[in-house]
Amino acid sequence: MLRWLALGDSYTIGEGVAAPSRWPNRLLRLLRRRHLQLARPKIIARTGFSCAELLSALNDQQPRGPYQLVSLLIGVNDQYRGHAVERYREGLNALLDRAEELASGQGATMMLSIPDWGTTPFALAEGRDRVQIAAELNAYNQQAAELAASRAVPFVDITAISREPLAALTADSLHPGPAQYKRWAEAAADTAEHILRFRK
Repeated sequence: MLRWLALGDSYTIGEGVAAPSRWPNRLLRLLRRRHLQLARPKIIARTGFSCAELLSALNDQQPRGPYQLVSLLIGVNDQYRGHAVERYREGLNALLDRAEELASGQGATMMLSIPDWGTTPFALAEGRDRVQIAAELNAYNQQAAELAASRAVPFVDITAISREPLAALTADSLHPGPAQYKRWAEAAADTAEHILRFRK
C-alpha cells in the first residue's frame, strides 16, 4: 500500500467542512479510481499553523517514512502575520528538507500554492487591503515556485481557483467549501498520480 503524508494548515484539515470534503480525502478518492493502492493520508496540520509551527509539529510527532508522496501546502498564516517573504522562504526551505527526508526518494514531494484569502468577505470585514494581500501572496508563491523548481518538486497552482468569482466558502466566509476543495483535488490529481506511479 502506497503511503502519503499531507502537511499544512487549516486548508489541509479542511476547516469548517466534513472530513470527506477535505482536499486530501477528495484526492485520495480520485487516485483510487485511477487504480492506485493508496492508504489514507497521514495529516499533520492545524488551523493557524505557520511554517515554524508546522516544523515544530513534525519534530514533535516524528512521522516514520518512507512515504511515496509528501504534499505541502503552507504559508497563509505567515503572510497573515506579516512575516517577511525572506522569512517564509527560510521556513519553507526547512520544511522541504524534512519532506524530502520523509519521502521515499527524489521526486516524491509535491507542493501546492497558497490560496488568496484576500478575495473573501472575511478580508473585507477586517478592512484589509485586498490588493496588498494579493501582491504579498504572489511574492510568497513566487518564492515557493522557485524553491520547488530548484529541487525538482512539482508545484500545483490552486491560487487561481481561489480567486475565481463566487468561489465557494464555508460559513466563516474565509475557508473554502467542499466545491472548491474538489477543484483543488482535481488540479493536483495528475501530478500526484505521476509521483506515485513513477517514484515508488
